Amino acid sequence: MVEVQTWTTRRGSNPRLETDQVVDIPATPTSEVRNYSSLSGHFLSPNLITALIIASWYLSNIGVLLLNKYLLSFYGYRYPIFLTMLHMLSCAAYSFIAIHGLQLVPFQQILSRRQFFKIAALSVIFCFSVVCGNTSLRYIPVSFNQAIGATTPFFTAVFAFLITCKKESAQVYLALVPVVFGIVVASNSEPLFHLFGFLVCIGSTAGRALKSVVQGLLLTSEAEKLHSMNLLLYMAPLAAMILLPFTLYIEGNVAAFTFKKAREGPFIVFLLLGNATVAYLVNLTNFLVTKHTSALTLQVLGNAKAAVAAVVSVLIFRNPVTVMGMAGFAVTIMGVVLYSEAKKRSRVAAH
Repeated sequence: MVEVQTWTTRRGSNPRLETDQVVDIPATPTSEVRNYSSLSGHFLSPNLITALIIASWYLSNIGVLLLNKYLLSFYGYRYPIFLTMLHMLSCAAYSFIAIHGLQLVPFQQILSRRQFFKIAALSVIFCFSVVCGNTSLRYIPVSFNQAIGATTPFFTAVFAFLITCKKESAQVYLALVPVVFGIVVASNSEPLFHLFGFLVCIGSTAGRALKSVVQGLLLTSEAEKLHSMNLLLYMAPLAAMILLPFTLYIEGNVAAFTFKKAREGPFIVFLLLGNATVAYLVNLTNFLVTKHTSALTLQVLGNAKAAVAAVVSVLIFRNPVTVMGMAGFAVTIMGVVLYSEAKKRSRVAAH
């Protein structure tokens, strides 16, 4: 929004003007604003731009899940740690281009060693969560993975209480009951249930919740707060360095397997590069959706995304589902919606 400059006439300076009249003089827009407005007006309306961004958010979020599942389960690329490291390297490179090249957001520097160690701690939790999530896709269907992931609010409430002693209202805790109940029903009815895949997916979900709580706890001061794009710029290379020794020790033959596939044809190269690019687009579209709508809209889209991703994955991979499993998933999603509404009401009541 361009601020409006106002000019109040001096008493008696012009008899034709009333003494309390205010003349609004809009500030002259910069060339960048004029060019952007001109392009938007001629080609894309704001509503269409927002719709395209939301569509891109859905495509990138669901696309990275499907690509990971295809690589890890169907293509035979059983290296989730290396795949996660590749995602981190991609996020580091693209974040550098977005911030320093395209200047999508202002660059923020790390101001102290203390702030660096806080970011490093977040990177460790980030690594754990993403590696567990990718590993789970080797063993369980995307639909079940998304059902488990929908329980993130439950773990967030638990960690917020354990770490910060923050208590929620009774309505918020009650809303978590269907979240947990639904996933219990879905787990008991999952035809392709795998205990290890289930446990690492629970670990991924818990890690995601822990990161959000710890991030709010560590980066509290205004001087230490980082924009999400800058935080990714610092966390991604740290996460890649953390993952490197693990992939060398646990997945030592990943290089030989990748080169073997590359000699057979370039498909694996395009598949890995495309997968890594889409992984970054998830973070970029998160930022763009929040910028063009709101954080609440992103939360609502996230609730719907789990259901959409589950349906799309069933249609593509043809994994069997049961009525009870779908009912359990639906109950969990409904619980998440109730939880979001209860949180919103409790914030309004607090203010």
